[in-house]
Amino acid sequence: MVIQSLVQFRKGGVRGLLALDERGAARHVGAADTTRALAQLALSRRSSLAALAAESGGEVVDLADLELLSPIDHPDPAHLIVSGTGLTHLGSAEGRDAMHSAIASGQATDSMKMFQMGLEGGKPESGRVGAQPEWFYKGDGTILVDPGSPLHAPAFAGDGGDEAEIAGVYMIDEAGGPARLGYVLGNEFSDHVTESVNYLWLAHSKLRQAAIGPELRLGELPQAVRGHSRIKRLGQTVWEKAFQSGESHMAHTIGNLEHHHFKYAQFRRPGDIHVHFFGAAALSFADGIEVRSGDEFEITSDAFHLPLRNRMVREDATAPPSVSPV
Repeated sequence: MVIQSLVQFRKGGVRGLLALDERGAARHVGAADTTRALAQLALSRRSSLAALAAESGGEVVDLADLELLSPIDHPDPAHLIVSGTGLTHLGSAEGRDAMHSAIASGQATDSMKMFQMGLEGGKPESGRVGAQPEWFYKGDGTILVDPGSPLHAPAFAGDGGDEAEIAGVYMIDEAGGPARLGYVLGNEFSDHVTESVNYLWLAHSKLRQAAIGPELRLGELPQAVRGHSRIKRLGQTVWEKAFQSGESHMAHTIGNLEHHHFKYAQFRRPGDIHVHFFGAAALSFADGIEVRSGDEFEITSDAFHLPLRNRMVREDATAPPSVSPV
């Protein structure tokens, strides 16, 4: 059996770990009950996640009977960092450029300049450092939403929009070295209305929840990844768009994006988990779609067996927090 991905689940309050083969058949993994525990075992034994999962594979399991969880988590969410980078995909700058085009005619926006830097220097020769991409912070492990659970847009948000993309998942080993565990399908979920007001509000627009999973794809990501992003309203599809990812459709190599994230010492703290989004190539906001509370996001990809679905829920307004002197 060739192990392609790992899936975390819960049944009757008990957690467990599954391994999916290339056909999508799922088997219990006996060596560990979480992805993190299996990764710790793999690092200590200098083995791979796929090899350990194959060695300890159990009986075939029906996924329909299980509650599927995000494929990675940490018992202390403060030690899971969610971040990302944008303007990395061929064609991805068009929507962003339109948001920030209110400048003198004939001049390139900062977004387009950043994208062009990636085109010219995002795929350096082996051993060289490429162009530095845009980077943003989303939050810690508390912002990750399980597959099927709602994505909450705060009452103060301009919107809650989809961003279908691939993310890398990493664990920092005892020596402070980043180890890539695999890749996940994700909805980075951002506030594009807030971002469009002023590019300096990009940091605010990214401080939202995100959904990943339910699969952690092991090994290398295919050079070309194809998928579809959809929005369903009352059971009907109101928007759908194909997207492409993988290095064949990116202005940067994944290695270059990883270098510019992990070059910072604070991101190499032993034991930490990182989920790093690689950028979106298609989003409904660019097509003038206004996502409504109750709409369902659905993301599928040929690199993953299982879809990612989450509803967007707009939170009710609450009193702002008060700050008291001590």
